[in-house]
Amino acid sequence: MRNKIFTAGAGAAAIAAAIALAGPAQAAGEDAQLSVLHGVPGLTVDVWVNGERTLDDFTSGTLAGPLALPAGAYELAITASDAADASAAVIGPVSVTLESNGNYTAVANLDAGGNPTANLFTNNVSQIEAGKGKLTVRHTAAAPAVDVLAGGTPVISNLANSSEQTLTLDPGTIPAAVAAAGTTNPVLGPADVTVAQGTHTIVYAWGSLANNNLQPAVQTIEGLHSSPGSVPGARDGSADAAAVSPAAAAVGFAAAALALLFAGVGASRAIGAVRGQR
Repeated sequence: MRNKIFTAGAGAAAIAAAIALAGPAQAAGEDAQLSVLHGVPGLTVDVWVNGERTLDDFTSGTLAGPLALPAGAYELAITASDAADASAAVIGPVSVTLESNGNYTAVANLDAGGNPTANLFTNNVSQIEAGKGKLTVRHTAAAPAVDVLAGGTPVISNLANSSEQTLTLDPGTIPAAVAAAGTTNPVLGPADVTVAQGTHTIVYAWGSLANNNLQPAVQTIEGLHSSPGSVPGARDGSADAAAVSPAAAAVGFAAAALALLFAGVGASRAIGAVRGQR
């Protein structure tokens, strides 16, 4: 199994090394995998783990990791760039517990009102049904709820900020578009999205369309093929939506186009509440 990350900006490698030095408050069992996305536009920050500065001048759009960490508890905080310590965090501090063999992505992003917040997502790394791929859409932009359409048919409904939904799909290219929740009249798109066999592609939309800074980030977890006839199951118990059959087979990912699928409201710099992903 390979976990690939698309990165933008400087310091992606530095965060992995620095977090490793910080260490867990409690450690036991097999390592967890942690990735970190900075999805608050226009804000350069420092990242602190267990009171230690792990990254200086972490820029918007950087998706770092995955990093193998011992299972246990960690305290994460984000401060203004070059802060003396973590006491004046603009996001956090928040305590997170990483389970043995778990796969996670921590996201600093904007909530629906444009306020900085944080979310911890659990990535589904269970085997994928033979001949299929998975696509997860994570709404981490300042935006109202939306429906995602494939070929004009709603396949994801009422997706709100901080929420996600996963589809199990035939490999191929899907013409995807977005509509206001409860409607089928596209307001953006359609745009082609590619799904690869045995790969879980995770698409994040971050930023604010209203401020013309909406951006994509794409994470792929490969090597999740299963034998014919096997039955996949989500590690975190989440259910997949019904499969959608696109037309042509393709390999790789073009899911960054889904960043066009969210309309937003203006961003602010208020301290946001921290939510853990279900």
